[in-house]
Amino acid sequence: MLIQRALALSALREALAEAPAVVLTGPRQVGKTTLARQLLAERPDAVYLDLEAAADRRRMDDPRAFLATIAGQLTILDEVHLLPTLFAELRGEIDERRRQGHRSGQFLLLGSASLDLIQTASETLAGRVRYLEIAPLTAPEVAPVGIPENRLWLRGGFPDSLLAPSDAASLRWRSAFIRSYLERDVPMFAPRVPASAVGQLWTMLAHAQGTMLNLARLAQALAVSAPTVQRYVGLLEDLLLVRRLLPWSGNLAKRLIRTPKLYIRDSGLLHGLLELESLHDLLGHPVVGASWEGFVIETLIAAAGPNMRPLYYRTQDGAEIDLAFERGGKPEFAIEVKRSSAPKIEPGFAIACNDLGVTNRLCIAPVEASYPTRGGVMVMPLLEAVARLKQRG
Repeated sequence: MLIQRALALSALREALAEAPAVVLTGPRQVGKTTLARQLLAERPDAVYLDLEAAADRRRMDDPRAFLATIAGQLTILDEVHLLPTLFAELRGEIDERRRQGHRSGQFLLLGSASLDLIQTASETLAGRVRYLEIAPLTAPEVAPVGIPENRLWLRGGFPDSLLAPSDAASLRWRSAFIRSYLERDVPMFAPRVPASAVGQLWTMLAHAQGTMLNLARLAQALAVSAPTVQRYVGLLEDLLLVRRLLPWSGNLAKRLIRTPKLYIRDSGLLHGLLELESLHDLLGHPVVGASWEGFVIETLIAAAGPNMRPLYYRTQDGAEIDLAFERGGKPEFAIEVKRSSAPKIEPGFAIACNDLGVTNRLCIAPVEASYPTRGGVMVMPLLEAVARLKQRG
């Protein structure tokens, strides 16, 4: 089954039309190469190089000479983080092509680690590059082909996991994927970091899904220092496997919680780390509510786009918003997430919304249709909330 990533492809075309180079990041196996090949099919003059392949890497032994032979053609470089010294050469080539009249759509750079790649590109290709992130498949992408929302929630959005012939096969794929990250990617991106410790931390974070990051407790459990745990969390974040959801920190006369909350970004990987094979296993596990919350949050962040910043809000008195979106320092949406077909809105949500002056108040729950409830809150299914955010994004 081929699931069209129409929005991602459209965003990629737009970015290439506006910038000389585009950096496309995302976890391994999420579909970056597939997206690039779809673009390649539209651009028969484009050149594709996989820098994991020895033959393609040899072609880049003298990058300036090779790139000069294909000037004016879109050049797609996959796994570009494997050749970090290439960015300086790309800067010179981009400037040379600009002088020849080729001002946009010159390079598409694919990589599996976000922070290092973006920092390197920012420093070397300043003013010449745009950034896009491709996430695992989301509910709006799979709904048109009839994949149930609960299957996506259980298995996650990595295509090979989602489309596996059974829940057991899907879990086997995710277990192998987790092992491969620990055996291959951790040593590649952080050679001095013990992969076993990162694996322990990853599982601990799965058990603590959606809770506030407690570095001291994690450090004690791993018998390492808090700065070391911070470094390990940063690595998982850089690999786009966990999300640090920052707290609202506006200038309010309130005692606010200032600690980030942490989520395993893909719900399927969360369930793989916890060895939850079936929906029955998931619904009977203590993580079920936090898992649903993380699943909804990731879906809505993808829908909101880069113009709205995701945060959470919580006071020391217990007033809380699971997810808030702000633009220009002003909150636009307040979202409560409930895993109940008859959700009860806590009084603290209304208090928090009043604190921030938010009028767009949503409660996302597994309901069939939207309906209003007390405090000006609209209870709605996930896909309807996605549509509302896209209208404002």
